[in-house]
Amino acid sequence: MKDRVSKTDEEWKQQLTPEQFHVCRQKGTETAFTGAYWDCKEKGVYQCVCCGNDLFSSETKFDSGTGWPSFWAPLAEENVKTEEDRSLFTRRIEVMCGKCNAHLGHVFDDGPAPTNLRYCINSVSLKLAKKA
Repeated sequence: MKDRVSKTDEEWKQQLTPEQFHVCRQKGTETAFTGAYWDCKEKGVYQCVCCGNDLFSSETKFDSGTGWPSFWAPLAEENVKTEEDRSLFTRRIEVMCGKCNAHLGHVFDDGPAPTNLRYCINSVSLKLAKKA
């Protein structure tokens, strides 16, 4: 992806709330069922709170019952990137913004058709650009 965004921790701290910084830049996790979008039904595009990159469409959002917004596919493969995460004594696949490397959440293979994937994303790492 072109137009990558790179900032220092101090620059990110000036732009983000403490919770956004913890989740997006330090790979934290918000508490389930507390985020703004876990139960959101509004239509639009979910963007990266750090850089505005278009990440997920409300058209691919589904209720996973986990307490975090879940999607079965990103808007475009290049808009997100994944890498292995071996923290917490388990193997998971971390999902990051393809433009600024913000930590978004994790992807699991227990989602619905057609992809059978569940992108489990922290609400605090997103902002919704609503469709009129």
